[in-house]
Amino acid sequence: MKLQTALLIALFATPLIAQTPVTSSDRVYTGDQTSNTVSVVDPAGQTLVGEIVLGAPRSEVLSPIYRGEANVHGLGFSPDHRTLVVVSIATNSVTFIDTATNAVRGKVYIGRAPHEAFFTNDGKEVWASVRGESHISVIDAATMKEKRKVTVADGPGMVRFSRDGKRAFVISSFTPEVDVVRTDTYEIEKRIPVVSPFSPNLDVCSDGDVWMTHKDVGKVTVIDGRTLEVRSVIDTGPITNHVACVDNSAGHFAFVTIGGLNQIKVFTRAATPTIVATIPTGALPHGIWPSGDGTRVFVGLENDDAVEVIDAVARRSLKRIPIGQAPQALVYVSNAVPQGGGMTNLKPLAEVTRPVTLTLLAPAGSDSKARALISVRILGIIDAIDVSLAGLEPETEYALIAAHSPKPPYDDATHLLDMKTNKKGGGGGAALGPVREIVVPGTTPSDKPRYLIIVPAKDHSAAPLLLGKVGS
Repeated sequence: MKLQTALLIALFATPLIAQTPVTSSDRVYTGDQTSNTVSVVDPAGQTLVGEIVLGAPRSEVLSPIYRGEANVHGLGFSPDHRTLVVVSIATNSVTFIDTATNAVRGKVYIGRAPHEAFFTNDGKEVWASVRGESHISVIDAATMKEKRKVTVADGPGMVRFSRDGKRAFVISSFTPEVDVVRTDTYEIEKRIPVVSPFSPNLDVCSDGDVWMTHKDVGKVTVIDGRTLEVRSVIDTGPITNHVACVDNSAGHFAFVTIGGLNQIKVFTRAATPTIVATIPTGALPHGIWPSGDGTRVFVGLENDDAVEVIDAVARRSLKRIPIGQAPQALVYVSNAVPQGGGMTNLKPLAEVTRPVTLTLLAPAGSDSKARALISVRILGIIDAIDVSLAGLEPETEYALIAAHSPKPPYDDATHLLDMKTNKKGGGGGAALGPVREIVVPGTTPSDKPRYLIIVPAKDHSAAPLLLGKVGS
Protein backbone atom coordinates (compact mmCIF):
# COMPACT_ATOMS: atom_id res chain seq x y z
CA MET A 1 0.00 0.00 0.00
CA LYS A 2 2.84 2.41 0.82
CA LEU A 3 4.44 1.72 -2.56
CA GLN A 4 1.11 2.26 -4.32
CA THR A 5 0.60 5.57 -2.45
CA ALA A 6 4.11 6.71 -3.33
CA LEU A 7 3.49 5.93 -7.00
CA LEU A 8 0.26 7.94 -6.95
CA ILE A 9 2.00 10.89 -5.32
CA ALA A 10 4.77 10.75 -7.91
CA LEU A 11 2.23 10.49 -10.72
CA PHE A 12 0.35 13.62 -9.71
CA ALA A 13 3.41 15.58 -8.66
CA THR A 14 4.94 15.37 -12.16
CA PRO A 15 2.84 16.30 -15.21
CA LEU A 16 2.43 13.52 -17.74
CA ILE A 17 4.13 14.07 -21.10
CA ALA A 18 1.80 13.93 -24.07
CA GLN A 19 2.45 11.08 -26.49
CA THR A 20 0.70 12.37 -29.61
CA PRO A 21 3.25 12.17 -32.45
CA VAL A 22 3.46 14.74 -35.24
CA THR A 23 1.54 13.53 -38.32
CA SER A 24 0.26 14.97 -41.59
CA SER A 25 -3.25 14.84 -40.12
CA ASP A 26 -2.20 17.65 -37.75
CA ARG A 27 -2.40 21.31 -38.66
CA VAL A 28 -0.74 24.55 -37.59
CA TYR A 29 -2.88 27.65 -38.11
CA THR A 30 -1.88 31.32 -38.01
CA GLY A 31 -4.09 34.41 -37.97
CA ASP A 32 -2.57 36.75 -40.59
CA GLN A 33 -3.49 40.31 -39.69
CA THR A 34 -2.34 42.14 -42.84
CA SER A 35 -3.45 39.68 -45.55
CA ASN A 36 -6.61 38.79 -43.54
CA THR A 37 -6.05 35.09 -44.06
CA VAL A 38 -5.56 31.98 -41.97
CA SER A 39 -2.44 30.12 -43.07
CA VAL A 40 -2.67 26.31 -42.87
CA VAL A 41 0.58 24.37 -42.36
CA ASP A 42 1.28 20.63 -42.42
CA PRO A 43 3.63 20.24 -39.42
CA ALA A 44 4.92 16.82 -40.48
CA GLY A 45 5.90 17.90 -43.99
CA GLN A 46 6.75 21.39 -42.70
CA THR A 47 4.98 22.96 -45.68
CA LEU A 48 2.21 25.47 -46.25
CA VAL A 49 -0.94 23.63 -47.35
CA GLY A 50 -2.74 26.83 -48.33
CA GLU A 51 -4.67 29.80 -47.00
CA ILE A 52 -8.23 30.31 -45.82
CA VAL A 53 -9.15 33.74 -47.17
CA LEU A 54 -11.39 35.71 -44.81
CA GLY A 55 -10.88 39.17 -46.31
CA ALA A 56 -8.81 41.39 -48.56
CA PRO A 57 -5.31 42.65 -47.75
CA ARG A 58 -5.06 45.61 -45.38
CA SER A 59 -4.86 48.26 -48.11
CA GLU A 60 -8.19 47.18 -49.63
CA VAL A 61 -10.53 47.18 -46.61
CA LEU A 62 -11.50 50.85 -46.43
CA SER A 63 -14.51 50.73 -48.74
CA PRO A 64 -17.87 51.37 -46.99
CA ILE A 65 -19.25 48.27 -48.73
CA TYR A 66 -16.37 45.96 -47.80
CA ARG A 67 -17.83 42.71 -46.44
CA GLY A 68 -14.76 40.65 -45.56
CA GLU A 69 -13.01 40.39 -42.23
CA ALA A 70 -10.30 42.83 -41.15
CA ASN A 71 -7.40 42.38 -38.73
CA VAL A 72 -7.63 38.59 -38.60
CA HIS A 73 -5.87 37.92 -35.33
CA GLY A 74 -6.95 35.44 -32.62
CA LEU A 75 -7.34 31.65 -32.81
CA GLY A 76 -8.81 28.85 -30.73
CA PHE A 77 -10.04 25.30 -31.33
CA SER A 78 -12.60 22.86 -29.98
CA PRO A 79 -11.69 19.97 -27.66
CA ASP A 80 -12.51 17.46 -30.42
CA HIS A 81 -10.19 19.37 -32.80
CA ARG A 82 -12.93 19.67 -35.44
CA THR A 83 -13.60 23.41 -35.23
CA LEU A 84 -11.28 26.41 -35.43
CA VAL A 85 -12.48 29.82 -34.22
CA VAL A 86 -10.91 32.95 -35.70
CA VAL A 87 -11.19 36.42 -34.17
CA SER A 88 -11.05 39.47 -36.45
CA ILE A 89 -10.43 42.59 -34.40
CA ALA A 90 -11.57 45.38 -36.72
CA THR A 91 -14.79 43.69 -37.81
CA ASN A 92 -15.72 42.43 -34.31
CA SER A 93 -16.25 38.86 -35.46
CA VAL A 94 -15.68 35.26 -34.45
CA THR A 95 -15.63 32.89 -37.44
CA PHE A 96 -16.19 29.13 -37.03
CA ILE A 97 -14.20 26.96 -39.48
CA ASP A 98 -14.38 23.21 -40.07
CA THR A 99 -10.81 21.92 -39.70
CA ALA A 100 -11.31 18.94 -42.06
CA THR A 101 -12.75 20.97 -44.96
CA ASN A 102 -11.46 24.50 -44.19
CA ALA A 103 -15.02 25.71 -44.81
CA VAL A 104 -16.60 28.57 -42.85
CA ARG A 105 -19.46 27.07 -40.81
CA GLY A 106 -20.73 30.30 -39.33
CA LYS A 107 -19.90 33.70 -37.94
CA VAL A 108 -21.00 35.81 -34.99
CA TYR A 109 -20.45 39.54 -34.50
CA ILE A 110 -19.84 40.60 -30.93
CA GLY A 111 -18.54 43.66 -29.03
CA ARG A 112 -15.86 46.17 -29.95
CA ALA A 113 -12.36 44.90 -30.84
CA PRO A 114 -12.34 41.28 -29.64
CA HIS A 115 -8.87 39.78 -29.33
CA GLU A 116 -8.89 36.02 -28.64
CA ALA A 117 -11.45 33.23 -28.22
CA PHE A 118 -11.29 29.72 -26.74
CA PHE A 119 -13.69 26.83 -26.27
CA THR A 120 -14.61 25.69 -22.78
CA ASN A 121 -13.27 22.26 -21.86
CA ASP A 122 -16.62 20.58 -22.59
CA GLY A 123 -16.80 22.22 -26.03
CA LYS A 124 -20.23 23.74 -25.39
CA GLU A 125 -19.21 27.41 -25.25
CA VAL A 126 -16.69 29.79 -26.77
CA TRP A 127 -15.47 32.61 -24.53
CA ALA A 128 -14.23 35.61 -26.52
CA SER A 129 -12.37 38.45 -24.83
CA VAL A 130 -13.88 41.75 -25.97
CA ARG A 131 -10.81 43.90 -25.48
CA GLY A 132 -12.42 47.16 -26.55
CA GLU A 133 -14.98 46.86 -23.76
CA SER A 134 -15.08 45.22 -20.31
CA HIS A 135 -16.68 41.84 -20.82
CA ILE A 136 -16.31 38.31 -22.10
CA SER A 137 -18.72 37.30 -24.85
CA VAL A 138 -20.00 33.78 -24.18
CA ILE A 139 -21.03 32.13 -27.44
CA ASP A 140 -23.12 28.96 -27.77
CA ALA A 141 -20.85 26.67 -29.81
CA ALA A 142 -23.78 24.76 -31.32
CA THR A 143 -25.89 27.73 -32.47
CA MET A 144 -22.93 30.10 -32.93
CA LYS A 145 -24.84 32.87 -31.18
CA GLU A 146 -23.89 35.04 -28.21
CA LYS A 147 -25.74 33.84 -25.09
CA ARG A 148 -24.42 36.15 -22.37
CA LYS A 149 -21.81 38.69 -21.36
CA VAL A 150 -19.55 38.27 -18.33
CA THR A 151 -18.36 41.56 -16.85
CA VAL A 152 -14.63 41.66 -16.08
CA ALA A 153 -11.89 44.28 -15.76
CA ASP A 154 -11.58 46.79 -18.59
CA GLY A 155 -9.83 45.49 -21.72
CA PRO A 156 -9.87 41.68 -21.41
CA GLY A 157 -7.19 40.34 -23.74
CA MET A 158 -7.49 36.56 -23.53
CA VAL A 159 -9.22 33.69 -21.75
CA ARG A 160 -7.87 30.21 -21.01
CA PHE A 161 -9.38 27.55 -18.77
CA SER A 162 -8.06 25.52 -15.86
CA ARG A 163 -7.27 21.86 -16.44
CA ASP A 164 -10.51 20.77 -14.75
CA GLY A 165 -12.54 23.39 -16.65
CA LYS A 166 -13.97 24.97 -13.51
CA ARG A 167 -12.13 28.28 -13.81
CA ALA A 168 -11.46 30.79 -16.55
CA PHE A 169 -8.35 32.95 -16.31
CA VAL A 170 -8.92 36.35 -17.91
CA ILE A 171 -5.97 38.68 -18.52
CA SER A 172 -6.29 42.33 -19.50
CA SER A 173 -4.77 44.78 -21.94
CA PHE A 174 -5.74 47.85 -19.90
CA THR A 175 -5.98 46.74 -16.26
CA PRO A 176 -3.16 45.27 -14.11
CA GLU A 177 -5.09 42.26 -12.87
CA VAL A 178 -6.13 38.71 -13.73
CA ASP A 179 -9.78 37.86 -13.17
CA VAL A 180 -10.55 34.27 -12.16
CA VAL A 181 -14.11 33.42 -13.25
CA ARG A 182 -16.12 30.35 -12.21
CA THR A 183 -17.39 28.68 -15.37
CA ASP A 184 -20.51 27.28 -13.65
CA THR A 185 -21.75 30.60 -12.21
CA TYR A 186 -19.96 33.13 -14.50
CA GLU A 187 -18.97 35.04 -11.35
CA ILE A 188 -15.52 36.40 -10.50
CA GLU A 189 -13.91 34.25 -7.84
CA LYS A 190 -10.79 36.36 -7.41
CA ARG A 191 -8.97 39.37 -8.84
CA ILE A 192 -5.19 38.87 -8.88
CA PRO A 193 -3.03 42.04 -9.13
CA VAL A 194 -0.16 41.81 -11.64
CA VAL A 195 2.76 44.07 -12.59
CA SER A 196 1.45 45.55 -15.81
CA PRO A 197 -1.82 46.63 -17.46
CA PHE A 198 -0.88 45.11 -20.85
CA SER A 199 -1.01 41.32 -20.91
CA PRO A 200 -1.72 39.88 -24.37
CA ASN A 201 -1.26 36.13 -23.82
CA LEU A 202 -1.32 33.26 -21.33
CA ASP A 203 -1.06 29.49 -21.20
CA VAL A 204 -2.26 27.02 -18.57
CA CYS A 205 0.42 24.37 -18.09
CA SER A 206 -0.03 20.66 -17.45
CA ASP A 207 0.74 21.25 -13.75
CA GLY A 208 -2.11 23.79 -13.57
CA ASP A 209 0.05 26.90 -13.26
CA VAL A 210 -0.67 29.98 -15.38
CA TRP A 211 2.10 31.70 -17.32
CA MET A 212 1.19 35.12 -18.72
CA THR A 213 3.11 37.76 -20.66
CA HIS A 214 3.44 41.51 -20.14
CA LYS A 215 4.26 43.02 -23.51
CA ASP A 216 4.78 46.60 -22.35
CA VAL A 217 7.31 45.92 -19.58
CA GLY A 218 8.99 42.76 -20.91
CA LYS A 219 8.04 40.38 -18.10
CA VAL A 220 6.25 37.10 -17.44
CA THR A 221 4.10 36.39 -14.40
CA VAL A 222 3.59 32.85 -13.08
CA ILE A 223 0.42 32.23 -11.06
CA ASP A 224 0.01 29.13 -8.89
CA GLY A 225 -3.08 27.41 -10.28
CA ARG A 226 -4.01 25.96 -6.89
CA THR A 227 -3.57 28.91 -4.54
CA LEU A 228 -4.30 31.60 -7.17
CA GLU A 229 -1.32 33.59 -5.93
CA VAL A 230 1.50 35.11 -7.97
CA ARG A 231 4.48 32.81 -7.61
CA SER A 232 7.10 34.48 -9.82
CA VAL A 233 7.69 37.57 -11.95
CA ILE A 234 10.44 37.08 -14.55
CA ASP A 235 12.28 39.70 -16.57
CA THR A 236 12.17 38.47 -20.16
CA GLY A 237 12.83 41.30 -22.64
CA PRO A 238 11.24 43.94 -24.89
CA ILE A 239 8.01 43.05 -26.68
CA THR A 240 7.38 39.86 -24.73
CA ASN A 241 4.57 38.43 -26.86
CA HIS A 242 3.30 34.88 -26.30
CA VAL A 243 4.12 31.92 -24.07
CA ALA A 244 3.73 28.15 -24.54
CA CYS A 245 4.06 25.44 -21.91
CA VAL A 246 6.06 22.55 -23.37
CA ASP A 247 6.46 19.04 -21.94
CA ASN A 248 8.88 16.61 -23.57
CA SER A 249 11.61 14.08 -22.76
CA ALA A 250 13.92 16.89 -21.62
CA GLY A 251 11.49 18.12 -18.96
CA HIS A 252 8.85 20.78 -18.41
CA PHE A 253 9.44 24.24 -19.85
CA ALA A 254 7.91 27.54 -20.89
CA PHE A 255 8.89 28.94 -24.29
CA VAL A 256 8.45 32.74 -24.51
CA THR A 257 8.63 34.82 -27.70
CA ILE A 258 10.64 38.03 -27.23
CA GLY A 259 9.70 40.17 -30.23
CA GLY A 260 12.12 43.01 -29.56
CA LEU A 261 15.12 40.67 -29.56
CA ASN A 262 14.00 38.18 -32.23
CA GLN A 263 14.41 35.37 -29.74
CA ILE A 264 12.63 32.61 -27.90
CA LYS A 265 13.65 32.29 -24.26
CA VAL A 266 13.18 28.91 -22.62
CA PHE A 267 12.53 28.70 -18.87
CA THR A 268 12.18 25.78 -16.50
CA ARG A 269 8.82 25.48 -14.77
CA ALA A 270 10.41 24.85 -11.39
CA ALA A 271 9.36 26.66 -8.21
CA THR A 272 11.96 29.27 -9.16
CA PRO A 273 12.03 29.39 -12.97
CA THR A 274 15.44 29.66 -14.59
CA ILE A 275 16.41 30.35 -18.17
CA VAL A 276 17.98 27.35 -19.90
CA ALA A 277 18.15 28.43 -23.55
CA THR A 278 17.87 31.36 -25.93
CA ILE A 279 16.89 30.50 -29.50
CA PRO A 280 17.38 33.09 -32.28
CA THR A 281 14.42 33.45 -34.66
CA GLY A 282 13.31 35.52 -37.61
CA ALA A 283 11.82 38.99 -37.28
CA LEU A 284 9.36 39.70 -34.45
CA PRO A 285 8.32 36.25 -33.13
CA HIS A 286 4.71 36.39 -31.96
CA GLY A 287 2.36 33.38 -31.61
CA ILE A 288 3.76 30.06 -30.37
CA TRP A 289 2.40 26.54 -29.78
CA PRO A 290 3.96 23.08 -29.26
CA SER A 291 3.14 19.86 -31.08
CA GLY A 292 1.15 17.24 -29.22
CA ASP A 293 4.26 15.36 -28.14
CA GLY A 294 6.24 18.48 -27.27
CA THR A 295 9.06 17.67 -29.69
CA ARG A 296 8.38 20.64 -31.95
CA VAL A 297 7.43 24.24 -31.33
CA PHE A 298 5.94 26.42 -34.06
CA VAL A 299 6.37 30.20 -34.00
CA GLY A 300 4.70 32.89 -36.09
CA LEU A 301 7.13 35.56 -37.32
CA GLU A 302 5.10 38.74 -37.55
CA ASN A 303 7.58 40.76 -39.58
CA ASP A 304 8.91 37.87 -41.71
CA ASP A 305 5.51 36.49 -42.81
CA ALA A 306 6.63 33.00 -41.87
CA VAL A 307 6.34 30.14 -39.39
CA GLU A 308 9.56 29.00 -37.76
CA VAL A 309 9.86 25.34 -36.78
CA ILE A 310 11.85 24.69 -33.59
CA ASP A 311 13.25 21.40 -32.32
CA ALA A 312 11.99 21.73 -28.74
CA VAL A 313 14.37 19.11 -27.33
CA ALA A 314 17.57 20.27 -29.02
CA ARG A 315 16.28 23.88 -28.89
CA ARG A 316 17.32 24.92 -32.36
CA SER A 317 15.59 26.20 -35.46
CA LEU A 318 14.80 23.62 -38.16
CA LYS A 319 12.99 25.47 -40.92
CA ARG A 320 11.19 28.68 -41.88
CA ILE A 321 7.94 28.32 -43.85
CA PRO A 322 6.56 31.30 -45.87
CA ILE A 323 2.91 32.06 -45.03
CA GLY A 324 0.45 34.99 -45.10
CA GLN A 325 1.19 38.52 -43.99
CA ALA A 326 1.82 39.49 -40.33
CA PRO A 327 0.92 36.30 -38.42
CA GLN A 328 -0.37 36.96 -34.91
CA ALA A 329 -1.87 34.06 -32.95
CA LEU A 330 -0.75 30.51 -33.78
CA VAL A 331 -2.26 27.19 -32.70
CA TYR A 332 -1.32 23.53 -33.22
CA VAL A 333 -4.29 21.20 -33.70
CA SER A 334 -3.58 17.47 -33.58
CA ASN A 335 -5.63 15.22 -35.91
CA ALA A 336 -7.40 18.22 -37.42
CA VAL A 337 -7.86 16.31 -40.70
CA PRO A 338 -8.69 12.68 -39.77
CA GLN A 339 -9.44 11.69 -43.39
CA GLY A 340 -8.41 13.00 -46.78
CA GLY A 341 -5.80 15.57 -47.63
CA GLY A 342 -7.52 18.61 -46.10
CA MET A 343 -6.95 20.66 -49.25
CA THR A 344 -10.47 21.85 -49.99
CA ASN A 345 -11.45 25.54 -49.67
CA LEU A 346 -7.81 26.62 -49.58
CA LYS A 347 -6.04 29.05 -51.87
CA PRO A 348 -2.31 29.06 -52.62
CA LEU A 349 -0.11 31.70 -51.07
CA ALA A 350 -0.36 34.88 -53.14
CA GLU A 351 2.67 35.57 -55.28
CA VAL A 352 3.86 38.63 -53.43
CA THR A 353 7.33 39.89 -52.65
CA ARG A 354 8.35 38.79 -49.17
CA PRO A 355 8.65 41.60 -46.63
CA VAL A 356 11.78 43.63 -46.09
CA THR A 357 12.68 43.61 -42.39
CA LEU A 358 15.05 45.99 -40.71
CA THR A 359 16.25 46.73 -37.20
CA LEU A 360 16.93 50.40 -36.48
CA LEU A 361 19.62 51.02 -33.87
CA ALA A 362 21.24 54.08 -32.34
CA PRO A 363 24.08 55.65 -34.38
CA ALA A 364 27.63 54.50 -33.76
CA GLY A 365 29.07 55.95 -30.58
CA SER A 366 25.74 56.14 -28.75
CA ASP A 367 25.17 54.07 -25.61
CA SER A 368 21.41 53.92 -26.21
CA LYS A 369 19.83 50.46 -26.07
CA ALA A 370 16.74 51.62 -27.95
CA ARG A 371 15.69 49.90 -31.14
CA ALA A 372 12.92 49.80 -33.70
CA LEU A 373 11.77 46.77 -35.68
CA ILE A 374 10.49 47.64 -39.15
CA SER A 375 8.64 45.53 -41.69
CA VAL A 376 7.95 46.87 -45.18
CA ARG A 377 5.51 45.01 -47.41
CA ILE A 378 5.03 45.92 -51.07
CA LEU A 379 1.41 46.73 -51.95
CA GLY A 380 1.50 47.83 -55.56
CA ILE A 381 2.99 51.31 -55.86
CA ILE A 382 2.84 51.92 -52.12
CA ASP A 383 4.17 50.03 -49.12
CA ALA A 384 2.73 48.90 -45.81
CA ILE A 385 5.03 49.86 -42.93
CA ASP A 386 4.80 48.26 -39.47
CA VAL A 387 6.96 49.60 -36.65
CA SER A 388 7.64 48.34 -33.12
CA LEU A 389 9.61 50.57 -30.72
CA ALA A 390 11.47 49.68 -27.53
CA GLY A 391 13.79 51.51 -25.13
CA LEU A 392 12.96 55.10 -26.10
CA GLU A 393 11.87 57.93 -23.82
CA PRO A 394 8.45 57.23 -22.26
CA GLU A 395 5.32 59.04 -23.42
CA THR A 396 7.23 60.85 -26.16
CA GLU A 397 6.28 61.43 -29.79
CA TYR A 398 8.62 60.25 -32.53
CA ALA A 399 8.55 60.36 -36.32
CA LEU A 400 9.70 57.80 -38.87
CA ILE A 401 11.22 59.35 -41.98
CA ALA A 402 12.82 57.92 -45.12
CA ALA A 403 15.77 59.73 -46.66
CA HIS A 404 18.79 59.25 -48.94
CA SER A 405 21.24 60.32 -46.25
CA PRO A 406 21.70 59.19 -42.62
CA LYS A 407 22.55 62.63 -41.23
CA PRO A 408 20.87 66.04 -41.30
CA PRO A 409 20.16 67.80 -43.50
CA TYR A 410 18.37 64.71 -44.77
CA ASP A 411 18.37 64.33 -48.54
CA ASP A 412 14.91 63.83 -50.09
CA ALA A 413 13.31 63.18 -46.70
CA THR A 414 9.79 61.71 -46.65
CA HIS A 415 7.72 61.74 -43.46
CA LEU A 416 6.06 58.31 -43.07
CA LEU A 417 4.31 58.31 -39.68
CA ASP A 418 4.26 59.57 -36.10
CA MET A 419 4.19 57.37 -32.99
CA LYS A 420 3.96 57.95 -29.25
CA THR A 421 5.66 55.65 -26.74
CA ASN A 422 3.98 54.29 -23.63
CA LYS A 423 5.14 54.72 -20.03
CA LYS A 424 7.92 52.16 -20.59
CA GLY A 425 9.29 53.71 -23.77
CA GLY A 426 7.72 51.14 -26.09
CA GLY A 427 5.07 51.43 -28.75
CA GLY A 428 4.43 51.05 -32.42
CA GLY A 429 2.58 52.19 -35.47
CA ALA A 430 1.56 51.32 -39.00
CA ALA A 431 1.10 53.30 -42.18
CA LEU A 432 0.78 53.08 -45.92
CA GLY A 433 3.37 55.09 -47.79
CA PRO A 434 6.24 55.15 -50.30
CA VAL A 435 9.36 53.62 -48.76
CA ARG A 436 10.79 52.43 -52.06
CA GLU A 437 11.87 54.97 -54.64
CA ILE A 438 9.29 55.55 -57.36
CA VAL A 439 11.04 55.83 -60.70
CA VAL A 440 9.51 57.93 -63.48
CA PRO A 441 9.70 56.21 -66.91
CA GLY A 442 12.55 57.60 -69.00
CA THR A 443 14.62 58.63 -65.97
CA THR A 444 17.59 56.91 -64.38
CA PRO A 445 17.02 55.25 -60.98
CA SER A 446 18.96 56.78 -58.13
CA ASP A 447 21.97 54.83 -56.93
CA LYS A 448 21.73 56.41 -53.50
CA PRO A 449 20.96 54.14 -50.54
CA ARG A 450 17.70 54.60 -48.65
CA TYR A 451 17.58 55.04 -44.87
CA LEU A 452 14.76 54.73 -42.35
CA ILE A 453 15.27 57.11 -39.44
CA ILE A 454 13.56 57.79 -36.09
CA VAL A 455 13.66 61.46 -35.04
CA PRO A 456 11.69 63.58 -32.56
CA ALA A 457 8.23 64.27 -33.95
CA LYS A 458 8.65 68.00 -33.34
CA ASP A 459 11.96 68.28 -35.19
CA HIS A 460 12.45 66.24 -38.34
CA SER A 461 15.83 67.85 -38.89
CA ALA A 462 17.27 66.64 -35.59
CA ALA A 463 20.10 64.12 -35.40
CA PRO A 464 18.88 60.53 -35.82
CA LEU A 465 17.92 58.64 -32.69
CA LEU A 466 17.65 55.33 -34.54
CA LEU A 467 18.44 54.45 -38.14
CA GLY A 468 18.91 51.61 -40.57
CA LYS A 469 19.80 51.22 -44.22
CA VAL A 470 17.12 49.87 -46.53
CA GLY A 471 19.22 49.68 -49.70
CA SER A 472 19.10 51.33 -53.11
